[in-house]
This record gives sequence, structure tokens and C-alpha cells, in this order.
Amino acid sequence: MLKTKPSAIVPPEISRVLLGEQELQDRIAALGEQISRDYAGRELVLVGILKGSVIFLSDLMRHISIPVTLDFICLSSYAGHESSGVVRLLLDLRESVENKDILLVEDIIDTGLTLSYLLQNLKTRQPRSLEMCALLDKPDCRKVRVNIKYT
Repeated sequence: MLKTKPSAIVPPEISRVLLGEQELQDRIAALGEQISRDYAGRELVLVGILKGSVIFLSDLMRHISIPVTLDFICLSSYAGHESSGVVRLLLDLRESVENKDILLVEDIIDTGLTLSYLLQNLKTRQPRSLEMCALLDKPDCRKVRVNIKYT
């Protein structure tokens, strides 16, 4: 079990904390540095998957030292708290991603079904490259294989 900093308030329904705030921020900083190195000199578009990725994306962007373009996409496969298996595109990208390097940013990857749909959809738009970055990965929940370059 990893500890949170003493000032953090942990709700009673949380039985244990897996990652402390400092460990999380250190890892996000390392991801930002790695992404900056990997995409140096390229036209990187960060695509936040709404709504879950917003805080992670904001933290990550603070540690990326190269110019980036930001866009958002919103999908849903949930009916209440359960996955329906049907993916709906609720908000599409504003700009074309053709011949651009795309980095999808997601908070948590569970089954991979929604992400698999999104990756297939975006590949048809002919980006130069298409990679994934996720704050947390739950491979035990995976129903389809997805490759996550940055976690």
C-alpha cells in the first residue's frame, strides 16, 4: 500500500490508496519528458478523451516542453454504470488529423472496447502516427487488445 501525503483526505469508502499524490505527479512528469523527447520536431496533437482525461491531460501538458495542438473527442459506451457495448460518438475533433502525429490521452483503460473503436475510426483519417497515453491501465478487464505506448 502506498501512502498519500498527510494532508490528503481519503474518503471512508476507499480501503487503500495504490498511488500517492507525489508518486502520481512524478510519473506524469516523467511521461511528459518522454513524450517531449519522442515527438521533438514533430507536429503533435494531443487528443483528450472526454470527460475523464481532463485533469490528467492538464497535468501532463504542464510537463510537455514541445509545442502541441490540443483537441477533444467524446465517446460513450455506457448506459448508467454498465457498458452497453455500443459506442456512440458524442463530440468529434474540430480539426483534421491527416498527416499529423496523434497522441490520444485517456484516464483509465478497462475493456478496451471504446478505445479500439476510436483507434479504428481515427486510422481512417490517415494520421502520420497514432499512439495512446493512459493514466491507469486495467489489463485484467481487457476484452480487446489495445497497445498503450505511455502509461
